[in-house]
Amino acid sequence: MSDDTPRVYLSPAEYIDSDHPDVRAFAERVAADASTARDKARALYREVRDLYYDPYVDTSKPETFRASSVLAAGRGYCVGKASLYAAACRAVGVPARVAFADVTNHLSTPQLKERMGTDLFAWHGFTEVFLDGRWIKASPTFNATLCQKLGVAPLDFDGLTDALLQPFDGEGRTFMRYERQHGAFHDVPAKFLRDEMRRLYPRPLSRDDGAPRGDMEAEAEGLRAAG
Repeated sequence: MSDDTPRVYLSPAEYIDSDHPDVRAFAERVAADASTARDKARALYREVRDLYYDPYVDTSKPETFRASSVLAAGRGYCVGKASLYAAACRAVGVPARVAFADVTNHLSTPQLKERMGTDLFAWHGFTEVFLDGRWIKASPTFNATLCQKLGVAPLDFDGLTDALLQPFDGEGRTFMRYERQHGAFHDVPAKFLRDEMRRLYPRPLSRDDGAPRGDMEAEAEGLRAAG
């Protein structure tokens, strides 16, 4: 890696719009008490992680992937939340980028699995942050309240080791498994993802008017109530 490489990952992009005033204000507020890059990355991770996770998004719309739009909505799916985390990190001087992998999600709700037709989540998005001279992976996907309802501990990030999706739930059952890594990017490849999601999941997860077809947290609550 050249000495200039991390600087590239400090610059704003179309979807990782770290220069957006709302993103900058958000990042500066959350990281205000952090004295080191690691502390900033940890504080921002927790804040983005606990935005509402919404897999029922319209991946044909660019705003689904744009950091400032996810922040304004207060919710997003894995790629949008990874984009926001990367943007917030860049806004406070921590190099960051988005990365992608295919993951098997064994505890997807029945409603979401039925709509997707599979428990394989292709092109799951997460973030990589550059700390102490190396890239560290962090997945701010599932908010704490959703994790509680799914019976799995929220995923924490210490800024020292990779924090990817939880392999097991609270009872030791398989929860997430990474199947294939797709690499890291300076910005979200939104047009590619739009076409890939349409190809892989022909049944849309949002209605024609853009409204979601479901609410994963409400579905998880229903599973918990049913025992």
